[in-house]
Amino acid sequence: MIKRGYPSMAATIYGVRSFFLLAAIVILLSGRSGGATAATRGYIKYKDPKAAVEERVEDLLTRMTLPEKLGQMCQVDRFNFSFYPPATRHEIFTKYLIGSVLSNPYDTGASPSKRVVEANTMQKLSLSTRLGIPLLYAIDAVHGHNTFINATIFPHNVGLGATRDPDLVKKIGAITALEVRATGIAQAFAPCVAVCRDPRWGRCYESYSEDPKVVTMMTESIMEGLQGNAPYVADFKTKLAGCAKHFVGDGGTVGGINENNTVADNATLFGIHMPPFEIAVKKGIASIMASYSSLNGVKMHANRAMITDYLKNTLKFQGFVISDWLGIDRITTPPRANYTYSIEASINAGIDMVMVPFQYIEFLEGLTKLVNGGYIPMSRIDDAVRRVLRVKFSIGLFENPLAEETLVAEFGSEAHREVAREAVRKSMVLLKNGKTNVDKVIPLQRNVKKIVVAGAHANNMGWQCGGFTLTWQGFNGTGENIGRNKAMQLPTGKTRGTTILEAIMKTVDHTTEVVYVEEPNQDTSKLHADAAYTIVVVGEAPYAETQGDSTTLSIAAPGPDTIRHTCGSGMKCIVVLVTGRPLVIEPYLDTIDALVVAWLPGTEGQGITDVLFGDHPFTGTLPRTWMRSVTQLPMNVGDKNYDPLFPFGYGIKT
Repeated sequence: MIKRGYPSMAATIYGVRSFFLLAAIVILLSGRSGGATAATRGYIKYKDPKAAVEERVEDLLTRMTLPEKLGQMCQVDRFNFSFYPPATRHEIFTKYLIGSVLSNPYDTGASPSKRVVEANTMQKLSLSTRLGIPLLYAIDAVHGHNTFINATIFPHNVGLGATRDPDLVKKIGAITALEVRATGIAQAFAPCVAVCRDPRWGRCYESYSEDPKVVTMMTESIMEGLQGNAPYVADFKTKLAGCAKHFVGDGGTVGGINENNTVADNATLFGIHMPPFEIAVKKGIASIMASYSSLNGVKMHANRAMITDYLKNTLKFQGFVISDWLGIDRITTPPRANYTYSIEASINAGIDMVMVPFQYIEFLEGLTKLVNGGYIPMSRIDDAVRRVLRVKFSIGLFENPLAEETLVAEFGSEAHREVAREAVRKSMVLLKNGKTNVDKVIPLQRNVKKIVVAGAHANNMGWQCGGFTLTWQGFNGTGENIGRNKAMQLPTGKTRGTTILEAIMKTVDHTTEVVYVEEPNQDTSKLHADAAYTIVVVGEAPYAETQGDSTTLSIAAPGPDTIRHTCGSGMKCIVVLVTGRPLVIEPYLDTIDALVVAWLPGTEGQGITDVLFGDHPFTGTLPRTWMRSVTQLPMNVGDKNYDPLFPFGYGIKT
């Protein structure tokens, strides 16, 4: 032990003399160099945009207290700020030092300008703290800026996979980035790079394809559109930070059950599910989201071998790993059975930022105790914070923390909608064209006396957009009557776009009578026997995640009756399927003259009529195998027992 005593008198006198000598030198030098010394004394490296990112990160990290570090590891819901009492809501940022906020899929927006103001209000509170670390604001933007009324809504990923057009997908990524940035938000929880191997999974429409090559190609392209061709973000004002999800194997769960266990050997894991993440890391993705699912029995939110050992240490991923919504809670069964364990297991596994999203005080208190108790090493905390700061510096948040309204004019613009329309027509897949090879139905004639349009899906904007549109589970109708929004006093309103029926009426000759029958019955074919043909639009109602899991993959009622009362009653019919995945269609196939799959096309229904009426050719091909029955599942291209109704890659060209 070193004994510390008082200094001797001689040492004291020497120290005083040295102090005055040093002071004299400082005064002399300052007199010669003017203000240079003062400027040097006030230099803070992490605030210097010319300094290297890693140097700025390390400089800031050394200045941070434990509460400041842990705040950077916590992401909370915007509703905490918007709905908390004004007198205390500022504490989210000034007291608890929260480093990130998200808008959940129910957080419907109506005014880009108002959201910019709110984003900047939160940001200014973050900037007012001791170190002024800016806030990172994130949102789900999985097929355009899908939570906002009047945004451009693109086809869901399964439709984009059918285009096989990476340049188009890059454009879509760039437009999505512009519209998200127009609302003051700097990160999108996109792209979803899952390889869906079983269409019974309720998130299959979020996957580009069952083929990892297609998913990898689209991942690379969408990333260039979202982030730019540079690590993290190339241009902060027009690009945003991406988030590849969900790591790893969520598309391969047993039975296609959401959040279930994926049983995979190395060939399956690294040959099918990992390649899209590898290209995402190579291209500089800003963040990666962990999956709710398990891999060979280990919850991914607690899987150190995959998150730390492989993703970070082997692939050299430099961004941050974020949990899914309440993801760490679900490490235990039932959720939150042992929240302390969930915090410890997830952080030690390599989760860097936790999407709490409401009980952040409990999370921060629990995390603090675990660190102070030595259960989570400070080196792990520093690694997590270092990664979060690296992204914030790299995307320009420190230099450009406040959002601008300069991009508001880009939001939902006609130019953006034209790209969405192009995506719709290129995603359309023609599966049947005529009952015989000489009896072609498509392209449809537009100058006829009368046509019938049948089925509720023909005139329902919400249904053609699918889940993750305005709300989590999607909506029914125009967007003007969303019950949850009214109950929570969130915006409602008719979202811009063109339904399939509206597109048909715009396309046919002005002399053609268009009769819309929402729900045909046994008399429909007799009443409209003089119709040249009938366009029947059926499919699925919107869903998201677990609510979309299906063991039957059947057409939603009254779709089967709609087909029977039209196609099955002697009417010449063209069936358009609005669906996020293959459905059981074989029982009806013989009665159908032409069969088209439109996937979940989004707001621009005119793209459907572009190909139905021959203004553009059908070019789309199946991104998924179309099974005969669910008893064949899972069945993917390359399988030994491969007997599909329509094989992967099939599509009639016109």
